[in-house]
Amino acid sequence: MKKRWIYTAVGAVTGGAIAYFMKDEENRKQVVDKAKSVKSNFGQKDDLPVEEAGRPEETADHDNAKMVSEGSQFGVQYYNELTEKEREILEKSNS
Repeated sequence: MKKRWIYTAVGAVTGGAIAYFMKDEENRKQVVDKAKSVKSNFGQKDDLPVEEAGRPEETADHDNAKMVSEGSQFGVQYYNELTEKEREILEKSNS
């Protein structure tokens, strides 16, 4: 029962702090700009670990290569399915 009150109090204090911080136009603009930059950086395909999972022998990730050498094919299968779907989408858009 007491945990619920603690969570409620922490939530109220956090909400109040956020509301106080966001009342200033400059702070709101900074938050929006930061969110946009994080979103644009997150969407870059080069950062996806799927690319590394499909080609463990070409990456510096020795743990992944070791797992594949021991018989784990999950990363390789996922990578193959993903690239096959991308190929199908490209073929449909080109025809």
